[in-house]
Amino acid sequence: MQDTFVLHNVRFEHYQPQYATGRAETRPRISWQFIGSLPGNGLQNRFEIECYDLTHSGLKLSNVYPVQSSSAVLNAWPFEEDLQSRQRIAVRVRAEIDSFWSPWSTPSAYEVGLLYRKDWTCERIVAAAYNRTENSPQPEQLLRKDFTTRQQVQIIDARLYVVVQGVYEAELNGQRVSEDFLAPGWTKYDRHIRYQTYNVTDQLSASNSHHCIAFRLAEGWFCGRLGFFGGQRNRWGDFPTLMAQLEIYYADGVNDVFATDSSWLSCLGPTRLAELYNGEKYDARLEKHDWSRPSKQPLPEDWQPVETLESLPAEIHIVAGWGEPVRRIEIVEPVALIRTPSNRIIIDFGQNLVGHVRLKLFQGVEGVKVSLWHAEVLEHGELGRRPLRICEALDEYTCSGRPDGETWAPRFTFHGFRYCQVDGWLHSEENLKAHVEAVVCHTDMQAAGSFDSSDPLVNQLYKNTVWSIKGNFFSIPTDCPQRDERLGWTGDIALFAPTATKLYDCFGMLKDWMVDVKYDQEERGGIPALVTPDVLNNVGFWGKVLPIAIWHDVIILVPWALYEDSGDEEILRMHYGNMVTWLTKIPRNEDGILWDSDTFQLGDWLDPTASPHEPMNGQSDPILVADAFLVRCLALVAKIGAILGDTEAARRYSDEATTARERFATQYITRSGRVVSDSQTVISLAICFDLFSTSEQVQAAGQRLATIARRNNFKIATGFAGTPFILDALVKTGNVQVAYSMLQARECPSWLYPITLGATTIWERWDSMLPDGSINSGEMTSFNHYSLGAVTSFLHQTLAGLQVVEPGWRKSRAAPTLGGGFTHASSTHQSPYGLVRCSWTLDGARLSVTVVVPPLTSMEVVVPSSQTERKVHVVGAGEWNFESTYHDGCDWPVRPIPVFPEE
Repeated sequence: MQDTFVLHNVRFEHYQPQYATGRAETRPRISWQFIGSLPGNGLQNRFEIECYDLTHSGLKLSNVYPVQSSSAVLNAWPFEEDLQSRQRIAVRVRAEIDSFWSPWSTPSAYEVGLLYRKDWTCERIVAAAYNRTENSPQPEQLLRKDFTTRQQVQIIDARLYVVVQGVYEAELNGQRVSEDFLAPGWTKYDRHIRYQTYNVTDQLSASNSHHCIAFRLAEGWFCGRLGFFGGQRNRWGDFPTLMAQLEIYYADGVNDVFATDSSWLSCLGPTRLAELYNGEKYDARLEKHDWSRPSKQPLPEDWQPVETLESLPAEIHIVAGWGEPVRRIEIVEPVALIRTPSNRIIIDFGQNLVGHVRLKLFQGVEGVKVSLWHAEVLEHGELGRRPLRICEALDEYTCSGRPDGETWAPRFTFHGFRYCQVDGWLHSEENLKAHVEAVVCHTDMQAAGSFDSSDPLVNQLYKNTVWSIKGNFFSIPTDCPQRDERLGWTGDIALFAPTATKLYDCFGMLKDWMVDVKYDQEERGGIPALVTPDVLNNVGFWGKVLPIAIWHDVIILVPWALYEDSGDEEILRMHYGNMVTWLTKIPRNEDGILWDSDTFQLGDWLDPTASPHEPMNGQSDPILVADAFLVRCLALVAKIGAILGDTEAARRYSDEATTARERFATQYITRSGRVVSDSQTVISLAICFDLFSTSEQVQAAGQRLATIARRNNFKIATGFAGTPFILDALVKTGNVQVAYSMLQARECPSWLYPITLGATTIWERWDSMLPDGSINSGEMTSFNHYSLGAVTSFLHQTLAGLQVVEPGWRKSRAAPTLGGGFTHASSTHQSPYGLVRCSWTLDGARLSVTVVVPPLTSMEVVVPSSQTERKVHVVGAGEWNFESTYHDGCDWPVRPIPVFPEE
């Protein structure tokens, strides 16, 4: 019995194993999972952890620690000693299940980075030739240092630590140090900068003592142009800088440190311009051949000593961060080559994506410029570039003409595109198709969920949402990846976070970003920013410190979504004070209960009834929407206070939520259950946020919502605020078939309308492209924006039926909701305990439900036999199958209510 179950996937905090190097936690929490059949009652009684010190030596047992606990997730560091800077350890775990012990797990490694400023001995440098006074894009900096390691002594460890203001690539002896893209990513650089730790032991050969460490350095988010209306440059500084130190450890206990200082050399590189919006311009004729390899002779005169700078101010923290880096994740090959009416050549990659185009080995002609113009869509057969606004999205490569061929891809920019117009190609069109590929880039998150159903269009809707989160989870959660924006809009992710956690393990990335949300809030007197990092502080209206519902509720809604998925209370504790502060900053009406009705609100942003040029002026009362979210946030903070042990505050906020709910009902809801504003969004929020006084009102509101939907031929009429909730509101009030009719509607506006036009990502507007193939006239039009993809939560939770019951998935529920003509649906989720799955098929009247429950958890399985009847089973770990006879009792499809002229 002992060998039938194995403990595996031992991990630290929320880190993927490959990213457990250079971390900041000195007492990291430890988690694991089980595979196989657990004996007896399947409950863990206790566990033991062995810890080995790996620091610059062989394995050495430091401790064996027994713990009485049933927990396998985020267990506290069990040892007395804190870890220190640079310390490397490995742990292995075994657990007792019903008196049977598992085998010891495979050791899992963890390494601490540099914890204190005193650990950094490097100086901050900049290339001597870089024009530090010019307020315009500058060429990349090349910086290098030749060094010699000790001969005849084995190198057992080597680490490279890097701090950059800007973006960079590091090379050692002519080879890339890592696959990170646009490192170190985007932070609020005046408060903290993330540093990177790289294990470069294998790149230093003991047989060769001559080496070169080198960097390419460009402006990135630090000092490049950011924001719309022309944006601004130099938001956090005037020029990119580098701090780096290479630490080498030898077998005899001696170590060397090679750090940035005045002995480094520099020049300007062949990347003549590197901008996030306008793109990258590269002149291969200016390449410095073997520039990052050890020099065998004196370097040319353009290599000059760097300039050293003062140290970073003490108030700027150098931190390790929690999120994964952005990386080049996958390759997409061209699917078609298009000759446009204006005789341009366009490559169609078949998928709207985020990244860049790579020119693969081709024969160039010296001085000829190959231009790559990017866009998401075609309009009237030509590249649809108007939505890019003040954004060239143009990469240019000037050929060197080298006889062995040329290959190039941009290093310091990214684009959102499906189509790429290529100018300056001197070879045949078919030859071009063979020599380009699209490189997909995004934060290197692990996929967390999957979904499938019997409806191909709904499956494509799911895929489109996945592609939109990939394209917009790019160091921070952005609003769109193609135009002159790409900003961390707080309202967008506040509403989408519950969906994001179902698709990807984005805990680390969002935890990192929420630190900057907190910083921005503190600098704005307790009111969060509309975008974080805040780059709109001096741009028209957006720079005003105005409290706005939903957007500023991010400080509550995102941590709560992360907690529900992970069960990690620390994310709540980290932001609890700022949650409370935000609630105190909300301007209230005279009785101090609901929002002051004179405040400006963005309301149900991009409601399809709003003008293309006034996206906040939809049919829903914006103050009512704000008040609904206020009740929701008060109730959540009450729950959070209770979870964190702040019982007095929990009671206070619970009472305040009750009072606000009662006032909302008095002010907005009639005795019969009709709601003022009478829109899809308003009714949905009232239902989902439990704002009605009686169950009769709830049912009446549900019927009213269903009637509105049917009279609208099931077309959607919600913006950002209502879209995540409308289908849930319909199902909650028994209008299942209406919900599925709306989900499967194809007429604009609807979720499937973009798919009928070939969309491969979620659009920002329901009608970003009009039925005639022309682009929406609004100046804010994106074809890759995750917000309206929040319906994906409904696909997981309601259609497939997979739901979390207890935070962290310690308990789950499988409760499929049948209807809509669906004959199959399935959903999976990678929970902290392992894979959770619910799959169902309907064959005539025969319903089969299969669930997978991970060890140490339980599941409530709700098997329907009709729309109103169902049986409930509670099961433990394992795979289970349930069958029943299902009676639909509904004519499908549900028919819309005709709208007569007199109405």
